[in-house]
Amino acid sequence: MSGGVAGGIAYEECTGDGERILNPFVHRLELETTYEKIKTAILTVVLLPIRVSVICFFVCVGWLFAFVGLWGLTEEELRQKPLDGWRNVVRRSCAVLMRSLFVTAGFRPTIIGRQSTRTQAPVVALAPHSSFADGVAMVYMGGPSIVAKGEIAALPFFGKLINFTQPVYVWRDDPDSRQNTIREIVERAKSDMDWPQILIFPEGTCTNRSCLITFKPGAFYPGVPIQPVCIRYPNKVDTVTWTWDGPSVWKLLWLTLTQPYSNCEIEFLPVYTPSDEEKKDPKLFAKNVRAVMAKALGVPVTDYCYDDCLMMAKAKQMNLPHAASLVEVNKLRLKLGMTGSKTEEALIEAKSPNDYTRGMDFPEFARTVGVPTDNWASRQLFRTFDKQNFGTIDFREYLLGVVGIEKDRTPLDVLRVACKIYDGSGFGRLSAEEFAKASCQTLALSREHALEVFEQVDKNRLGYVTYDSFVEYARRKAEFAGHFGFEEKPAARNGKKAD
Repeated sequence: MSGGVAGGIAYEECTGDGERILNPFVHRLELETTYEKIKTAILTVVLLPIRVSVICFFVCVGWLFAFVGLWGLTEEELRQKPLDGWRNVVRRSCAVLMRSLFVTAGFRPTIIGRQSTRTQAPVVALAPHSSFADGVAMVYMGGPSIVAKGEIAALPFFGKLINFTQPVYVWRDDPDSRQNTIREIVERAKSDMDWPQILIFPEGTCTNRSCLITFKPGAFYPGVPIQPVCIRYPNKVDTVTWTWDGPSVWKLLWLTLTQPYSNCEIEFLPVYTPSDEEKKDPKLFAKNVRAVMAKALGVPVTDYCYDDCLMMAKAKQMNLPHAASLVEVNKLRLKLGMTGSKTEEALIEAKSPNDYTRGMDFPEFARTVGVPTDNWASRQLFRTFDKQNFGTIDFREYLLGVVGIEKDRTPLDVLRVACKIYDGSGFGRLSAEEFAKASCQTLALSREHALEVFEQVDKNRLGYVTYDSFVEYARRKAEFAGHFGFEEKPAARNGKKAD
């Protein structure tokens, strides 16, 4: 916390041997002091409109440059050969124009080291990737070709600008996209044609810069020299970090544009030439480059990856208890040798009525899940669910969180588990409050909506619902049928509408 603004990297310190589990996908940012709030309010009125107007001007002019530069080119031609002649001049001019955009936004880049040429390093690896603002490095490098998700091509204005760099697009929904992307990277990196350098964010997703997560090997398959580039934002207030759990992009843009200035350091490290062993093993190549960059940045490396982001997104979508911390829970369970043990599933199946409704302290927790009490990871696993430091946890939340993020669990599977966990009767009969708890923490329903659904399912006013009765109800409701993947029921049959 600095400058009256609460903003930070999320991690949990552990006692004992001093180890800790980082969560690189969480960022917190709040205005705390009256001074910061007043200053932001004043600059919102005085500075923000000016910056937005000038930025819009540069974006429009840049889009015009890109439109002219791409005039007459088909998408196929854009992928087959690099731009040359006057088109290449326009591309570089566009990059200079975009530099002005970042300067207008208040960014003050400091360049450390020297950028290599394409002959020296056909590929550039930039990390850590933490923000939309990382584009500042791209424009200061003259507009290299980036490897990016295909969806950005459809962005208004910016899609045209990105297309002008002749990017390599990754379509994550296409099962063949990964191989196609790797093939295109290899072809360009080893081509004799004068392609721009390929700029890749090897982490594959945004983090909070607390560590370097696993590098994807795509950029390292060509086995060519790579220039590592580190990017930092040494500011008192971190208004640029955009993670899976944190401020929205609009809040970040607002706070960034209302800062007097934002510092940014772009450090070009020496070109890394792979050994024969690294050329044969892209994962080893990626791991060693990451180690070099982590040392330059002064941060640790972790084995988090993009799949952890997907898991976290799934947990947030379902509104699982402590969703933002479940990536840490996965790592802690791995350290404790619990992965694949099915301990939690066995506890759920063996559960008796009201077994876990009371608070559970640490010794009982450790005994129940079978972990040592003198291990820092055990204590940290417990603390993850004891955010208020009460000394006890709701063990049902732990069970649901662990089981809910398993890859092979469907939404219906998770709901079934929640219904069993929160069933106080022991006979599969959930009261209104129990059903609300189960559905709020798996279907992300509000309590009010959940109680309304309960009333609709409990047509006979029995005072309870079952998992099966809810499923039968859900099959007839579009809001649930689509979520659970049920086949759509005909809207009317024999002249009667479906419920």
